Amino acid sequence: MRVLLWWSGRLLSGAATLAGVSVLIFVAVRLMPGSFAETILGPFATSGQKDALAARYGLDEPVFLQYWHWLAAVGQGDFGFSMISRQPVSAELRARLPVTAEISGLAVVVAVLAGVPLGVLTAVRARPGGGGAAGRLFSGLGVSVPEFVLGSLVVFLFSRYSLGLKTGGYVPFGEDPAGNVRSLVLPALVLSVFAVSAVARTTRDAALGVLIEPYVTAAVARGASPWSIVRHHVLRNAAPPVVTLTATIAAYLLGGALIVEYVFNLPGIGSYTVQAIGRRDYAVVQACVLLTAAVFIVMNVLVDLAVRLIDPRLGGEVAAR
Repeated sequence: MRVLLWWSGRLLSGAATLAGVSVLIFVAVRLMPGSFAETILGPFATSGQKDALAARYGLDEPVFLQYWHWLAAVGQGDFGFSMISRQPVSAELRARLPVTAEISGLAVVVAVLAGVPLGVLTAVRARPGGGGAAGRLFSGLGVSVPEFVLGSLVVFLFSRYSLGLKTGGYVPFGEDPAGNVRSLVLPALVLSVFAVSAVARTTRDAALGVLIEPYVTAAVARGASPWSIVRHHVLRNAAPPVVTLTATIAAYLLGGALIVEYVFNLPGIGSYTVQAIGRRDYAVVQACVLLTAAVFIVMNVLVDLAVRLIDPRLGGEVAAR
């Protein structure tokens, strides 16, 4: 019964968070310097022209009425129309979501396949002279190097020397599977550098905490090999923080890899959001931010479930709170 109550509270908390985000973003976009009318009509437009454009899009109504109309439409799955392209925002999101989902999925896969082994290896060799310094150095560099710097460098190198991979544009998978992969490999790798470093560092810290536990000492005393200890004791017990971080990174990337999409000229959610902010396209900004918040909330709930399955002890502690 306590578990059911906890999950009910978790869902209610997520719904309340999403509602709060909707209010904040709705108000925030209207507080940005430069209104939609000023952005579209320019600085020399008359007040009459600005008022007419605002009335055309319902921007002359009180803010709380605008919010209520928008919220009622979102409740029916209607995110409105882009004030620039006059296209339904839902259709634009459906067209752009596969791009962001593909590069984010590839980046997460690379992060797990590279970051977890690197973190475990660094933890096992953490003793002086054990060779873990190289792993720590890579993690530190990966976390600290900005994505726009790395992305710009990659674009320059692959454009200048024609190394065989595309550095811009997007090819749908249905049109050309091989071209789709070539167009996404570089942005996915650039996007994964930070993720690999973060996963490796978290895995290292979690594994070091497990390696000092008494049951690991007992396994060593029984003569178990190091990698047998890693497989049977370290990986599962170090998994909860790694799973939590990986899910958070996945939610962040799915919400829109703004810089990478912009640098590589990819028509994803991130670049769509940046363009909408510059144009003061309120409906688009609101929908993109709300989608990002929803992804974070859903991923957090799934992480709680995954951690409970991996380690029932943690699930019991969570349910008791």
